[in-house]
Amino acid sequence: MSANPYPLGLRLHGRRVVVVGGGAVATRRVPALLDAGADVLLVAPELTPALRARADAGRLHWVPRRFVPEDLDGAWLVQVAVDDPMAAASVSAVAAERRIFCVRADDRTAATAWTPAVTRHGPVTVAVLGGGDPRRAMTVRDAIRDLLAVRVAPDRIAGRPDASTGTTGWRQTGRVALVGAGPGDPELITVKGWRLLTEADVVVADRLVPGLLLDELRPDVELVDASKIPYGPSRAQEEINQILVDRALAGAVVVRLKGGDPYVFGRGGEELLACAAAGVPVTVVPGVTSSIAAPAAAGIPVTHRGVAHEFTVVSGHLAPDAPASLVRWDALAGLHGTLVILMGLKNLAAITATLIAHGRPPQTPAAVVQEATTGTQRVLRSTLDAVAADALTADLRPPAVVVVGDVVGALDG
Repeated sequence: MSANPYPLGLRLHGRRVVVVGGGAVATRRVPALLDAGADVLLVAPELTPALRARADAGRLHWVPRRFVPEDLDGAWLVQVAVDDPMAAASVSAVAAERRIFCVRADDRTAATAWTPAVTRHGPVTVAVLGGGDPRRAMTVRDAIRDLLAVRVAPDRIAGRPDASTGTTGWRQTGRVALVGAGPGDPELITVKGWRLLTEADVVVADRLVPGLLLDELRPDVELVDASKIPYGPSRAQEEINQILVDRALAGAVVVRLKGGDPYVFGRGGEELLACAAAGVPVTVVPGVTSSIAAPAAAGIPVTHRGVAHEFTVVSGHLAPDAPASLVRWDALAGLHGTLVILMGLKNLAAITATLIAHGRPPQTPAAVVQEATTGTQRVLRSTLDAVAADALTADLRPPAVVVVGDVVGALDG
């Protein structure tokens, strides 16, 4: 009979953690390591788009090749996220020689450390080990999470009826849920959205989904990385639609997890229509949209008494002079209220110049909020005529929300 594992909380801030593999397992595990402040070295010939985005943003170090023993120099922990038993064994052998704890996704019995089932509730982190049985650990973890949340969300107690299905649970075969994950903070997903996520067989996730939500998925969940990196590689929307339909028709409970809200530039309507055409039932779970949350996180209300009585949300992914653009920038320039621009960082210089050319005062306050509600949030305050240059100088990157209007300074003391 094997001995029980010794539970331990690792303080990894600033310490090297090596992750070998760049697929779906690594996509799920890396966010928690980054959240712990680890210095992550990712060794893999190729990465998922979500991991590539983190590497491009400087969140981790990527070595685009296969593992070599020297990769463990200075490491405190190694996570092997490959499904090749021989490759995994070679990594864990090097780790054992150097007395570095090693987590193996392919073989828990051969690992020297296990990743527990985790739930987070504010400053409290609960980690559950199920004696080597991931399902047991997840079941206990979910029960604990329900108990932690019951004081603010009593309807999450197991067995309560689900108003959207009329049953005591959402687990019915062949269904799709379009779930908004919120602007970045994993705790901003709705209670219903999280519940459906824990019941999913398949999760189709975008790049802007909070990574810690993926870390809490059951080990047997199929994670499909449908990341849409701006101006980089992406899956065609038709392919994503087909994945949702095919998995649901095969009897799976599918969650399409999106950053923000599914219906705010999230193409949720297209996915619903595709599912409906195939006869697949769909549940839509609204999410906290970054168009309101990002300004709020930066201390900017999109409306404020005596300052702005309306706000307009617009996509800036196309330049104002693009033939395919549907935005009346000339009309927007004449509005007095708040203008919130999503996906507009690349075209910001052209957008601001167009607004000014059509009458918006150059000194109108403006702000850019990058990675809102996360630990890496950045806020830049400027004016309409200078914000594009200031954002470039500050090296701001997507995802970022631009706010134009007097509300930018409404709460300044």
